[in-house]
Amino acid sequence: MNHEFEKLLAYLEKLPAIELPAGRKSFGQGGLDGGNWWVKFSLNTAHPLAWRHVQELGFVLNYLSVNERLPAVFMPVSPPPYLNGGVEFLSWVIESRSPEFTPENCATWLEGRLPRPVEDPAKWNVDEHEADGGNSGEE
Repeated sequence: MNHEFEKLLAYLEKLPAIELPAGRKSFGQGGLDGGNWWVKFSLNTAHPLAWRHVQELGFVLNYLSVNERLPAVFMPVSPPPYLNGGVEFLSWVIESRSPEFTPENCATWLEGRLPRPVEDPAKWNVDEHEADGGNSGEE
């Protein structure tokens, strides 16, 4: 594993709905042309928090600010549905759009905006966070 991904992978593996059948080796990661990078992973779509994870990651990485978007994108990827079909073959990718936005920067942005602690399923409760005015999980 590339050391530059350590903080991001350590953070993502705490998500309650993350699917890691081979442990840390379940993540894919690599570099792109121009110094950009990517991380690929699977979610257990049957987990009650899976789609909440998709929503939160999509919001932070794709649309946190209309005027100042992060140089990253979160998106689904899939083999051709007519060959494999089913959500069990759906994967999720975070891609950087700027080499200055490192995997460590990405982890820091996620840590600051997703529920805390991220591994606590109770902190992902929508009603609880609406009542306290945010999703920080802080008391």
